[in-house]
Amino acid sequence: MIHEPTETPAGDDPSSRHVMLHGLLGESVCRRLGIYHIPDDLVLSVVIPVYNERDTIHQILRQVRAVPVKKQIILVDDCSKDGTRDVLERMRAEETDLTVVFHDRNRGKGAALRTGFRYATGQLVIVQDADLEYDPSEYPKLMQPILEGKADVVYGSRFIGESHRVLYFRHSLGNRFLTLLSNIFTNLNLTDMEVCYKVFRREVIQGIRLRSDRFGFEPEVTAKVARFVVPPLGGRPARKCRVYELPVSYNGRDYSEGKKIGWKDGLQALYCIVRYALAD
Repeated sequence: MIHEPTETPAGDDPSSRHVMLHGLLGESVCRRLGIYHIPDDLVLSVVIPVYNERDTIHQILRQVRAVPVKKQIILVDDCSKDGTRDVLERMRAEETDLTVVFHDRNRGKGAALRTGFRYATGQLVIVQDADLEYDPSEYPKLMQPILEGKADVVYGSRFIGESHRVLYFRHSLGNRFLTLLSNIFTNLNLTDMEVCYKVFRREVIQGIRLRSDRFGFEPEVTAKVARFVVPPLGGRPARKCRVYELPVSYNGRDYSEGKKIGWKDGLQALYCIVRYALAD
């Protein structure tokens, strides 16, 4: 199911605006701003795992829908208990641009993402949390390296230059430690392995067998991306997966606002880094 962008007024089509902006600003500025041509047939599958996000689900969907890219929006409710499930039931009945799937028991973010990835049909797939910590307006910037043929997977990073809410030093330290340990095993040089925003070619994410049910998804998918070979497609030879990283802004929540990750998830991430570095 695809959300079509609103009709463009005559004489104001995106391709002409793209050419005009490149003429006014220049190629280098436009590249930094993420202003580039997006193919008309490009569809981005947005996979949103949801657990107890009644207060934010409407706003995050407004933000996702506002991005000027054709989208397939997939929501996977992981057995919410706060009324989110009722909200999504109504949405599924009334809003035809949404694919809504329900888990009959709480299984974790990783399990919700596995479910969502199975429904993805777009050429590109992005992970979007249902809270308001990440800004969907950054999708075009994150898609750009893949559409320009430079990458097969793009990671955002909260630590390389964009604005972010100042919160917990221990969380930042823990993220950097887990990223360092992951890099040691994968031989990647990421700065933020635990970031939500990851964009994949669909053949990559659907070609990886994922097992982690909770927040172990992040180190597991990173380990498997690092050794994944992209299959040949349309005359393109098989190749090792190319990974790119770009800065993203971050408006983190504290625990009173609904943040869910805790120290047990950090221990699980440690286990998953070692576990999936050694074997599938």
